[in-house]
Parts: sequence; C-alpha cells; structure tokens
Amino acid sequence: MSVKLFDSELKVMEVLWDEGEVKASRIATVLGDKIGWNVNTTYTVIKKCIAKGAVERRDPGFICRALVTKEEIRADELTSLMEKLFDGSPKALAATLLSGKVLTKEEIAALRELVNNEAD
Repeated sequence: MSVKLFDSELKVMEVLWDEGEVKASRIATVLGDKIGWNVNTTYTVIKKCIAKGAVERRDPGFICRALVTKEEIRADELTSLMEKLFDGSPKALAATLLSGKVLTKEEIAALRELVNNEAD
C-alpha cells in the first residue's frame, strides 16, 4: 500500500508505531507533551491519516491502529525521493548519500552484506 504522509501525519504514526493500538486521547497527550499540539490539532491529523488509509479507527473509544508499517512508509518515501531527485537511480542515490562521508570498517562491511544479500 502506497500512502503519502506529511510530516504532521508522520508524528501521529510515530506514536502508533511506538505504542501500538491506542486511544486518540493518548496520541493527543503524547503529541501535546512532545511538540505542544492541542487536542483539536491532533484529532484533525488523526482523521487525515484515517482518510488516507494509514490508520484504522475503532469505536467506542476512538481506538487507533496503524495500517501501514514504518518500513513501508520508509520504502515509499525513499522510492519517491529517488524518482524525484535521482532519475530513479539507486546508484546515484547511494553515491550522493556516501559522498564526503568517511565510513568505518564496520559500516562498510554492513553495507557490503546488504548489497550481497540483495544480489542473492
């Protein structure tokens, strides 16, 4: 499922990914404490996430559950970024990410392992 989420919607999703199935009031409390959102703002953003199919609402109690995983969103966002800025080239994306950064031997080994696993 490909869902485009804005930064505000990602904040709601982070709470759900961290805490699992929770009441909307709990999300409002967490985001109020963390970033200063009021209850109305939080509920508006939750409703946008529901409309996009990223969150499921159950009643009674306005219980929210994530319908997409963090990994799915990361993959979608990365694909979108790659298409938009790197002409769809994973090589160009990786080259830009690594340019000017000195990697440790451990990081290089981990990247090699990732590449080798994808090649299998």
